[in-house]
Amino acid sequence: MPLQKNRKTILVVDDSPEMLRYFRTLLELDAYQVETADNGVDALRALRDGLDPDVVILDWQMPRLNGLRTLKRLRKLRPELKVIVCSGRVDFRMQEQVFPFQVEACLAKPVDHLYLSAALDRCFYPNPRTKIAPRQPVVLHFPVSRGPAGA
Repeated sequence: MPLQKNRKTILVVDDSPEMLRYFRTLLELDAYQVETADNGVDALRALRDGLDPDVVILDWQMPRLNGLRTLKRLRKLRPELKVIVCSGRVDFRMQEQVFPFQVEACLAKPVDHLYLSAALDRCFYPNPRTKIAPRQPVVLHFPVSRGPAGA
């Protein structure tokens, strides 16, 4: 299948092969071109070698070069690049670390397809009437089940 010129390219950076497959499946269902890297070092190398993604989906907790260190280097290399951060645990400390780097969204894993689509829509189709300041991250995550009442 020939690459369509108008397809958006997403670079997914995650150390988990299962998460890389999961993101690839979701993104290809939405007709995105998907590139992957299993660590921050390889992602940065791919960018230096000419990969030009429209968005990077970045895992926060990775060995070698974690999400924060990768994000700092991404911003030096490509300050305008849109980034969505994902983590198994999105908490206040993480949000404080992410905030200065102006990411588009913070998504909690497991990432729901609807939330991922909403975050990508925010990257590509910013709403001028939104109450959210430009480049202020949106935190999207699943509600936590507390079990049956009284348990």
